[in-house]
Amino acid sequence: MATVNPAVLQVSSRDTKERNQPPVMGIATPKKAVIALDATKVLDPRWLKPDSIETERVVSVLDEAIAKLELSGLIPRIIDSLDRFSALLGPEITNNLIEHQKLSSKMEHLLASPEEEDTVKAEEQRVSLCLLEQQLKCSVRNILRLLLASPSLCKALKYEAGPREPRAEVFIKAFREFRNFMFERLLTSPTEEEETVQFMEDVSLRIKKNTETITASQAELVAAICTRDEEVQKKDDMIKDLKKSMQDLAEDCKTNILQVKREGEKQQKEELQASQARCASLQQDVQQLGAQLNKLVLEHQASELTLRKRKCRAETEILNWIQKYDTDMAEKQAEYEEVHAAYTKEKAQLSLLMEKHALLLQEYSQIEEERRICQEKKKAALEELATMTLAATRIQAFWRGYLIRSTFKLKKKKKGKGKGKGKGKGKDTKAKK
Repeated sequence: MATVNPAVLQVSSRDTKERNQPPVMGIATPKKAVIALDATKVLDPRWLKPDSIETERVVSVLDEAIAKLELSGLIPRIIDSLDRFSALLGPEITNNLIEHQKLSSKMEHLLASPEEEDTVKAEEQRVSLCLLEQQLKCSVRNILRLLLASPSLCKALKYEAGPREPRAEVFIKAFREFRNFMFERLLTSPTEEEETVQFMEDVSLRIKKNTETITASQAELVAAICTRDEEVQKKDDMIKDLKKSMQDLAEDCKTNILQVKREGEKQQKEELQASQARCASLQQDVQQLGAQLNKLVLEHQASELTLRKRKCRAETEILNWIQKYDTDMAEKQAEYEEVHAAYTKEKAQLSLLMEKHALLLQEYSQIEEERRICQEKKKAALEELATMTLAATRIQAFWRGYLIRSTFKLKKKKKGKGKGKGKGKGKDTKAKK
C-alpha cells in the first residue's frame, strides 16, 4: 500500500486545529481562514485528480516502472524455483530465464575473478563485463516483456514467488515515495506551493512560540521549587538558630520563640500553598497541551483512515473501468473482424463483377461499332440509291424530252413535204445526210 503523504496530514491537522482554537499570538483570523480553505482544497478528492494529459502520462510511466521493478525483483526467486514454476511460465519464458541464469553466473564468475595485471587482459575483462551487462539488460527486458504480456501470470507470480530481497524492497519503496512526491508536485500549482510554504512557516512560528512558552513555564516552575526549597531551608536554619538561642535564653524567650515559630510555620504554609497552586496551574497547562496533542493524533489517524478508504475505492473503480474497457475493446475487435471479413468478401465479389463488367463493356463497344458500321453502310446504300433514282429520273425525263422533240421534228418535216416535193427532196437528202 502506498504511504500516506505527511504533508497532507499536517495540513489536515493544522486546518482542524485552526478551526477549533481561537486566534493566538497575533495571527489574523482572515488569513487563517484562507489557509484553512487551502487545506480543505488539499483534502478534497476533486483536487487530487490530474489536470493535464502530461501529468497522467508521467504518472502512468512511473506506475509502469514500479510494476517492472516489482517483477524484476521476483526474477531471482523464480530462477531459484524454476522447476516449480516451469509449467506455469511456459517454454519460452523458461528458456529465457535459464539463459538469464547462465548470464548471471558468468557475470558473477567474472566479478569474482581477480583483476589481471596485464593491461590487455584487463581491457578484455572490462569488454567482457560490458558485453555481459548489455546481454543481461536485454535478457531482463525480454523477460519483462513476456511477463507483462500476461497480467494473470504476473499476479500469480506475485503470490507464489514469495518475498523479494530487502534491497529490492527498499528500492521499490523509495521509488514509490518518489512517484507520490512527483504526483503531488504535478498536482500542486506554484501559487498553492507558495501558500503551503507560507502556511508551514506560520505553523512553525506558532509551534516555536508555544515551545518557548512551555519552556519558560517549566523554568519558572523549577525556579519556584528551588526558591521554595531555599526558603524552607532558610526557615529550618532560622528555627535551629532560634532553638539554640532558646536554649541559651531559657524560659524568658520561650514565648517569643513560640510566636516566631508559629509565624514561620504560617508563612511556610502560605508559601507552600501558593507554590502548589502555581504548580497545579502549570500542570493543568501541561495536561491541556497533552490533550491537544492526543486530539491531533486521533484526527490524523482518522484522516489517514479516510484517505486510505478513498484510495481503495479509487483503485477498485479503476480496476472496474479497466475490465469494462477490455471487454468493450474485445467486442469491438470481434465486430471489426466480422465487418472486415464481410468487406473482404464483398471486395472480392466486386472485383469479379468489375472484370465481368469490363468484358461486357468491351463486347458492347464491339456491338455498337458493328451497328454503327451497318448504319453507315445502309446510309451510303440509301444515298447511292437516291442518287441513282434521281439520275434515272433525269435520264428518263431527258429521254422523254428527246422523244417529244424528235416527234415534233418529224411532224414539221411532214408539213414541209406537202408544200413542195422538190424542195422536200433536197431537204430529205440533207436530212438523211
